[in-house]
Amino acid sequence: MGLSEDDVGDDPLPEVQRWLDDAVAAGVVEPFAMQLATAGPTARTVLLRGLDERGFMFVTNLGSRKAKALAADPACALVLVWTPLSRQVLVTGTAERVPDEEVEGYWLTRPRDRQVAAWASPQSEVLPDRAALEARVAEIEARFSGVDLLPVPPDWGAFRVVPDSVELWCGRTDRLHDRLRWRRSAPGTRWIRERLAP
Repeated sequence: MGLSEDDVGDDPLPEVQRWLDDAVAAGVVEPFAMQLATAGPTARTVLLRGLDERGFMFVTNLGSRKAKALAADPACALVLVWTPLSRQVLVTGTAERVPDEEVEGYWLTRPRDRQVAAWASPQSEVLPDRAALEARVAEIEARFSGVDLLPVPPDWGAFRVVPDSVELWCGRTDRLHDRLRWRRSAPGTRWIRERLAP
């Protein structure tokens, strides 16, 4: 299996969506997992929670190490890897905060236990032990007893990575992998597509 220029269009984001759909259909474990690298430097696996013409969205605690790194320097990279399919996507771009109303729309889709977890976890802070985290969960459960839908925590939000380059990598057993990259010469300009050596 390879990747040809004839297989793709002028915009990389529909191609990424197609590959993501393929990964879901193939039963890849955690097909939405992507590695986020920031200038912090820090790297962390996050889950893709939205993909459209604007870019790649993920949610996080706004007090987390990655959120602080992005606030200091929004330049970042994402990598999605689907090893069973010999495919990966590399994105470079700039992270921007997602508006609160869009964050709330996503929040409404989260199961209650994940809403509780978002309230309970002081992400990236040091905890004395697991029992301390479980005590925080119990405290949140008691606080919102009888409430089906928790409000969005004040320290919870989302970022969208607006891409300036997107590379699709398709592995080959002979190591002559296919790499197609789309890049913009400036924000808002049309995509330039090019083949890279493996």
